[in-house]
Amino acid sequence: MPHSAPALRSAPDRLLSVLAAFDHGHPALSLSDIGRRAGLSLTTAHRLVGALTAWGALERDAEGLYHVGLRLWELAALAPRGLALRQAALPYLEDLYEATHENVQLAVRDGAEAVYIEWLAGRSAVGVHIRVGARWPLHATGVGLALLAHETPGFQEDYCSGPLAAFTPYTLTEPARLRRALAEVRRTGVAVSSRQVTDDALSVAAPVRGAAGQVAAAVSVVVPWADAEVPALVPAVRLAARGVSRALGWRPERTDQAV
Repeated sequence: MPHSAPALRSAPDRLLSVLAAFDHGHPALSLSDIGRRAGLSLTTAHRLVGALTAWGALERDAEGLYHVGLRLWELAALAPRGLALRQAALPYLEDLYEATHENVQLAVRDGAEAVYIEWLAGRSAVGVHIRVGARWPLHATGVGLALLAHETPGFQEDYCSGPLAAFTPYTLTEPARLRRALAEVRRTGVAVSSRQVTDDALSVAAPVRGAAGQVAAAVSVVVPWADAEVPALVPAVRLAARGVSRALGWRPERTDQAV
């Protein structure tokens, strides 16, 4: 999407565009890189980067490159779907890791993507393209399917009707297949994503509910596809999701819902 002309953009928009220039592929940027990625003149970029650095949102290293600053991390820690959720979930994620010694993940939905907010890596587990803060389309991962399956029918239909990116030949890119997969998640209470992101991995995920019974997150374990024993993994993943849900205040006897 082309950037708006700098003269037509408000000061907050320009500040946000500077921050948005950083991502996992570009964690360190020069001033000229920031200006180019933010669609700003060098003079404007210099002024805004200076203000953000003085406040602590950005930091400049010895080589003159800018990084996201600790002040933003402090603010992000206040997000209820961030640090607080991770802290509540961590004991149960650790239990799931000890039971499987495989990659364990916690994710929330942000728009049409699953955002990973915690990840415990198995020492000899299958390699995954996941890190804390990583984003993947909902249809392509176990946690994403678990989250999408419990969204409103209208949201699901809009998502299924939109472009569905493919990462392997096994990615769910046909709307009808995706709808059937979501119905199966609701029926069984778990999502199984097989070789959708890489052709050697399988994930089993379950939804996490908040105090009111709404799906607030999803927990998953990722294992090598060739050795996957899904029936053995399902109880462990569901137990972890139920534990996190209870830590968040969910009571099935009160909400008459099950994970």
